[in-house]
Amino acid sequence: MELVISAVIQILRQCYPASRLPLVTASSAYTFPAPGSTSSELPLHLTEEDFDDDGDEEMDKDSDVEAVKEDDDLETDLSKLSSKPGLDLPEEELAQYDAMCPELSCSFEELEPKCGDDLNNKDTLHANHHHIPSVASLRQHCFNREHSSWRQEREDTVHSSILHMVKTGKSGVPSSSKQRSATNVNQSIQQNGLEINSSGHDTSDIQAPLEQAAWDIEAISCPRITASFPNSTKPEESIEAAEKLLHTHAKHIPFHDPHLYIANAMRTRSAVGFKTMAFPDLWGHCPPPTAQPMLDRKLGVQRIKILEDIRRLLHPSDVINKVVFSLDEPRPLQGSISNCLRFHSKFESGNLRKAIQVREFEYDLLVNADVNSSQHQQWFYFKVSGMRAAVPYHFNIINCEKPNSQFNYGMQPTLYSVKEALLGRPAWIRTGSDICYYKNHYRQNAATMDGALGKRYYTLTFAVTFPHNEDACYLAYHYPYTYSTLMTHLEILERSIDHREIYFRHDVLCQTLGGNPCPLVTITAFPESNSTEQLEQFRCRPYQVITARVHPGESNASWVMKGTLEFLVSSDPVAKLLRENFVFKIIPMLNPDGVING
Repeated sequence: MELVISAVIQILRQCYPASRLPLVTASSAYTFPAPGSTSSELPLHLTEEDFDDDGDEEMDKDSDVEAVKEDDDLETDLSKLSSKPGLDLPEEELAQYDAMCPELSCSFEELEPKCGDDLNNKDTLHANHHHIPSVASLRQHCFNREHSSWRQEREDTVHSSILHMVKTGKSGVPSSSKQRSATNVNQSIQQNGLEINSSGHDTSDIQAPLEQAAWDIEAISCPRITASFPNSTKPEESIEAAEKLLHTHAKHIPFHDPHLYIANAMRTRSAVGFKTMAFPDLWGHCPPPTAQPMLDRKLGVQRIKILEDIRRLLHPSDVINKVVFSLDEPRPLQGSISNCLRFHSKFESGNLRKAIQVREFEYDLLVNADVNSSQHQQWFYFKVSGMRAAVPYHFNIINCEKPNSQFNYGMQPTLYSVKEALLGRPAWIRTGSDICYYKNHYRQNAATMDGALGKRYYTLTFAVTFPHNEDACYLAYHYPYTYSTLMTHLEILERSIDHREIYFRHDVLCQTLGGNPCPLVTITAFPESNSTEQLEQFRCRPYQVITARVHPGESNASWVMKGTLEFLVSSDPVAKLLRENFVFKIIPMLNPDGVING
């Protein structure tokens, strides 16, 4: 019956009337006055005539919607290769790039760099002087496999009592069990490699601030940029406890410092003017504890989702259809709304434009288009709170554009739990079940397609079971990597290297349209001496140019770049050999404004 069922599903899809997205405008919710542009353009309002169905639907099988194939011929015509390619520009025009290569005009009269003295200043208190973390050290700092599974114990007594105290400042357990809870928490901290900080002091007393501070999980999960954790009922005690937690935790994240991150976040300019920070970016990113395999997709997930969409059309009374979050609304919607999740995305790299409650545990989500644009919707990164534990919540991102996605081949969204981080497990994990990416009945606005008839949008749907009640969790397309994270990483990286051996220079390539410096990093080895021969060898080293993040939604590129930078300045013999033979010019983030604005 498989062929018959597939055919019936496709007929139902084609009979479903095309409709417009539940948005007031197809344009981005954010606008930015670009230099040289005229007055701000009027938003592209959605009209009914933009959604005429042309009847030219592709026949998608349940296995997946096949992506449009490009030229996949990877063979190279060797006859067209040149051993020494010619110059793209006249040689006299190459002089304009001298400004990017100040190392060529350096005389190296003193091979002991002055910047090496910076290692002794007070700013190095938070610098991490490790180079490439080994696999063993990463495993030591992260929790082991048996503690990584959230499905083994749901809301056990220890976690419930400690987290209740974090939220309310009160103990909800009898005094007889309080001592036992303290012992268990200390054991958990020790098992997670948190018992001794880098200075050799015991940090097991981290439990005391957890018991004493009356923190609001909402304030902790998305702190303001100007001050961390300001909304506590006991400001002095809470900030002191928070500082202690941050200080302890920062020891376990190489090349990260939360205090320095706050300073960089305050300097970062966005089209929105973000006032809050995402907790994972402030707290620091830790790699997953174990390898995370691809998800095995169940047969029939797509047809089930299509039938559910059709059921909405046939039985509209069964749908709640309540807007619970929207960037287009002038006032917050969630203040008076109960029995629903709470959403937030107005932080650096965040992206969620609208959330609509469809059923009690199901939400339609819409992501924001690029700034000053009506297209390019793929990246999502938002906070969700107010959930119940052990309940599967279904999320449908309904305005995706690409004809296919790796979510159809085992990829999962990433999730970060704030309560898990407070309990000593600060890591992003892959999560989600019933994942499917398929064509829906929403039609793209013809105005966004240069007058051409708009094509259909796609839905990414997945189910998430959260680990704790009343937690604050972050969901993202991939492990996020913000611009402020990059600037923090570069600053700490520069402090931690041996400037007597490594030539490390952090310059500004240019200022972005948003007013943020685009960093340019130079890495090579100092000449052994200032002799003519050694200087000539230095200046004749070939240049290697490495760039990343031209597409701001591809945060995986930044993680590869992070590892590349750390390797090139490490004591690895291969890295040393590379530095001695090449000059590396690295632009780690080509589109900072796109990354910042999500």
